[in-house]
Amino acid sequence: MSLDTVVEDVRDEARARAEDIREAAESEADEIVAEAEADAERIREERLAEVDRQIDQEREQTLSSAKLEAKQERLGARRDVLEDVYDDVEAAIEGLDGDRRRELTETLLDATLAEFDDDEDVAVYTHTEDVDLVEELVEDRNAVVDGEIDCLGGVVAESDTSRVRVNNTFDSILESVWDDELKNISERLFDQ
Repeated sequence: MSLDTVVEDVRDEARARAEDIREAAESEADEIVAEAEADAERIREERLAEVDRQIDQEREQTLSSAKLEAKQERLGARRDVLEDVYDDVEAAIEGLDGDRRRELTETLLDATLAEFDDDEDVAVYTHTEDVDLVEELVEDRNAVVDGEIDCLGGVVAESDTSRVRVNNTFDSILESVWDDELKNISERLFDQ
C-alpha cells in the first residue's frame, strides 16, 4: 500500500465523512426550516383566528348597538304616543260638562265626605269653573267650598279637626287609573 493509496483512502474517508456531515446538516436545516414554517403557519392561523374573533366581536357590538338604538327609538315613540293619549284623556275630562260632570263631581264629593266624621266641618276645594256646582252639592252637608285649586275637576277636602286631607280630583283619579292600567293600555295600543 502506497502512500498515495493511503492518502486517497483518507481523502475518500474525509469526503464520505464530509458528505455525512453535510447531509446531517442539510437534514437538520430542513427540520429547522420545516419547524419554522410550521411555527409561522401556526402564528399566521392564530392571528387570522384572532382577527376573525375581533371582526365577529365588532360585528356583534355594532349589531347590539343598533338593536339598542332601535329599541330606544321604539320606546321613545311609544312614550310619545302614550303622552298623546294621556293628553287626549285629560282634554276629554276637562271638556266634560253638564249632567256628566255634575254626576262625576257628586260621586267624588260623596266618596270624599264619607272619609270624615258626620260632625266634622269640612273645607272643600274645587276647579274654578266648578265652584257653583260644588256649592250647590254641599248644601245641607257639613261642608263648605273654601276655595279653588288647579285641577281638571273633582274635589279636595280637609278638616282641621281630624287633619285628614282627601284628594278626589279628576287628576288624581286619572293618575291612579293610568298608573294601574299603563301596562294594559300599552298592550292594547301596541299589540304586545
